[in-house]
Amino acid sequence: MDDMKKQFVIIGSGRFGSSVAIKLTELGGEVLVVDNNESTVQKLAEQVTYAVQADATDEHALKSLGIGNFDVAIITIGGDIQASILITLMVKELGVRHIVAKAQSDLHAKVLYRIGADRVVFPERDMGIRVAKNLVSENLIDFIDLSSEYSIIEIKALENWVGKSLKELDMRAKYGINVIAIKSGLDLNISAHPDHKIQSGDILVVIGHNEDLETIETKEGKR
Repeated sequence: MDDMKKQFVIIGSGRFGSSVAIKLTELGGEVLVVDNNESTVQKLAEQVTYAVQADATDEHALKSLGIGNFDVAIITIGGDIQASILITLMVKELGVRHIVAKAQSDLHAKVLYRIGADRVVFPERDMGIRVAKNLVSENLIDFIDLSSEYSIIEIKALENWVGKSLKELDMRAKYGINVIAIKSGLDLNISAHPDHKIQSGDILVVIGHNEDLETIETKEGKR
């Protein structure tokens, strides 16, 4: 594999694993998919860098694939908890620098963290939260969880923001958030001047503590 590109190994190719593998490939990553299902592997073969049929619970198989040389391992086998835990443990011992694992429950997640996972994801739960947030808030367009405390969100400019400059709004002082970028139609301004005035229809990309962001989504959004 090309050393200049970040290298990912995706273990498990269900809906979540496949979508992650394809997206990482589109973004320019070197992606190896490992799954014991031959037909699934064949389907993905043309959409990722490499796709291999192998038993990921077999340590010898993982070693032969050079798993330890990868930058990131993403273990998407959530249904078989025993296999998920075993593979996470082996991948860690083989020297992968960053491990992301899919979990089915909070207890499963705790075990994965305990044995070396750097990040645990709940794809179905996360998608549910994403959909719910979009349904509840008229202003919220999209959001990205950075951690359990901080997120980045896209939010429609509120009525009481329109016509005012970023300096006048002073969002850091008033809301505890920072504006990263402003979308005006097809234009994206990532270095907006303090005197930049918010227009009706603008979308602001902001980062902040989840509690502060929720305050904007609820209290401010209802004005």
